[in-house]
Amino acid sequence: MFKICVFASGRGSNLKAIWQNIAGRSLNIEIYSVVSDKTECGALEFAREKSIKTFSVAHKGKAGFVTYDFLIEEFKRNGINLIVLAGFLKKIPDEFVDAFPDKIINIHPALLPFFGGKGMYGMNVHKAVFESGMKVSGATVHFVDKIYDHGKVIAQKCVDISSASAAGEIANAVLEVEHSLLPFVIEKFASNKIIVKRKRVYIH
Repeated sequence: MFKICVFASGRGSNLKAIWQNIAGRSLNIEIYSVVSDKTECGALEFAREKSIKTFSVAHKGKAGFVTYDFLIEEFKRNGINLIVLAGFLKKIPDEFVDAFPDKIINIHPALLPFFGGKGMYGMNVHKAVFESGMKVSGATVHFVDKIYDHGKVIAQKCVDISSASAAGEIANAVLEVEHSLLPFVIEKFASNKIIVKRKRVYIH
């Protein structure tokens, strides 16, 4: 069984897309746990409905939260294969990244390396894309390293936004792309079809 953990901060639409892809196709993939920087959010609520283990994480120990050190031990002890950031708004600590080299991926709502970096999340990204006059946008799945939105690109999918009249329209179009791209990439990881060669990532 290929075990993944999903990190999310909001309503969990990408988490739901991942779960539906797994459940609908009987794939050899298990969502071992869902992690959030909050104690209540849509992603955690969905996980509890599906009897998926949940954790709330903070950089420092506080009531109701576990630490990243705890998660490192938990994930290593239980053989987690892939950690998926799906709308997780906090920066992952360096020691956590070091503990899982090339095992942490993130989905970003733009075509990196454009419109990435600190503060570029959610509607901030789509407003910047709209104001730039870009005619295409899309989603990027990339490896997570110690710099915001900097890791090697794994996969991208474009969407035509030439007729968009507001940032919200771009957000809706890109989210639809995310819901197909992220499950696709996870499935490729589970099938051992992601190959990293130097600075490029190949999908077979």
